[in-house]
Amino acid sequence: MKKLLNVKWLAVAYLLSAMSVTWAQNAPAADANLEAKTQAVQKLFAERFGNPPISGVRLTPYGLYEVQLGMDLVYTDEKVNFVLDGTLIDAKTRRDITRERQDSLAQMPFDQLPFELSFKQVRGDGSRKLAIFEDPNCGYCKQLRKAIEGINNVTIFTFPYPILSPDSTQKVRNVWCASDRAAVWEAWMIQNKVPATLDCDVPVDQMVALGQKLMVRGTPALFFADGSRVGGAIPKDDIEKRLQQAK
Repeated sequence: MKKLLNVKWLAVAYLLSAMSVTWAQNAPAADANLEAKTQAVQKLFAERFGNPPISGVRLTPYGLYEVQLGMDLVYTDEKVNFVLDGTLIDAKTRRDITRERQDSLAQMPFDQLPFELSFKQVRGDGSRKLAIFEDPNCGYCKQLRKAIEGINNVTIFTFPYPILSPDSTQKVRNVWCASDRAAVWEAWMIQNKVPATLDCDVPVDQMVALGQKLMVRGTPALFFADGSRVGGAIPKDDIEKRLQQAK
């Protein structure tokens, strides 16, 4: 298995090296026809793939054209003869180029988040801000909740994102309809205390649509006041550091 992984990394390194050479030879700053070429790529791609909803096309520093399809990114050559549908890795730094680009496209100024789709908890002076997208059946979300129990002077906005299990929507409903949503949520996530069954109007469709718009592919997803975001249950010390940087 280790030998196979090494071969794969060598293949990726060779691919990126070749693309870098192409980029050096065709730098967009020296290409007066870049816009026309980009439009031509978009037209060709649309023709060959049944006119999918293309959000945008751009030439990357790797010599490939990035095609944005809703929340997804694919890559193609100038003639749209080949398409890469998968993760593009920088072989030198091991950076996930695709994920970084998706996060950049999904960025939203913190103050523009629709907080009516969340509930908040204020700790201490509440001066630092943190928004978390969570599914009530997410084990990593529960780990995160335990990790941030000791974090003070923060306002936490919880955006329910019921996507993991069939009963996630009902659990979100029970919390959303409670008189103290934040307390009931924490009791469930940390203490495994089942919320009472309640019924009221819950904007579930809007909650899910928001997560999709922001390209939240899994939970938890953390958004900080400076516009940065992190996917996954990162350690408490990392959260503290990011909260300070964002402040």
